[in-house]
Amino acid sequence: MIGSHRNAGLRLEVTKDYAALSTAAAGVILQELRHKPDLVLCVSAGGSPTGTYEVLAEHYASRPALFRRMRVLQIDEWGGLPANSPGTCLADLEQKVLGPLQIPRERCHLFRSDAAEPGRECQSVLRWLARNGPIDICILGLGLNGHIAMNEPAEALIPYPHVAKLAPRSLHHPMLGKSGPRPRYGLTLGLGDILRSRKIVLLVSGTKKRAIVKRMLKPRISPRLPASFLWLHPDAAVICDRAAAGTTK
Repeated sequence: MIGSHRNAGLRLEVTKDYAALSTAAAGVILQELRHKPDLVLCVSAGGSPTGTYEVLAEHYASRPALFRRMRVLQIDEWGGLPANSPGTCLADLEQKVLGPLQIPRERCHLFRSDAAEPGRECQSVLRWLARNGPIDICILGLGLNGHIAMNEPAEALIPYPHVAKLAPRSLHHPMLGKSGPRPRYGLTLGLGDILRSRKIVLLVSGTKKRAIVKRMLKPRISPRLPASFLWLHPDAAVICDRAAAGTTK
């Protein structure tokens, strides 16, 4: 980490590169795990948290007992994809989190991309959260349009798990290049679920995210920029590398 400052409830931490970003984020999770071994970790798929999960897997190799009670909640999924599609968020998480950390199905709750009744699938997540929540640590990525999870910019945002209409830009996510069919909708936690997390960590890397980072760091909250709602949280950290922060220090 090379820089840190706090504005109200939102803390910005700038690291020298993606590797340092990943180490910093993993450090937050490991520290919390030592205090609460059965914590609920809400995980996002995609590129931003990949390095963080790799660091956790390295720690698992030497200290597997640390992870034996940790619970995992999937934050979102591409709706309408076959369950065996390599483009699902679950396929990504199985490869990077559930497999390497040996998280059995009884210690995680997942969205089904091929759910026959998407609304009821969201209700099952809501019930799981009621029994097991709130989330202890929520790991987020930042969309180029300011979305977090699959909460897209809109006139109003839904606070609880719901079926989401995906923005055209989201339908061109790199994960979907290998999926074959396109998703028809998203399944996602709502902003209320995310904001009830005890700790939030938003990971942002690369120059292409620089403009949206600059926008979200302005203390203005709007449903047109879902990530701006993190300003309302008492313990939210934006961990980004120099490229995303637009700084050389």
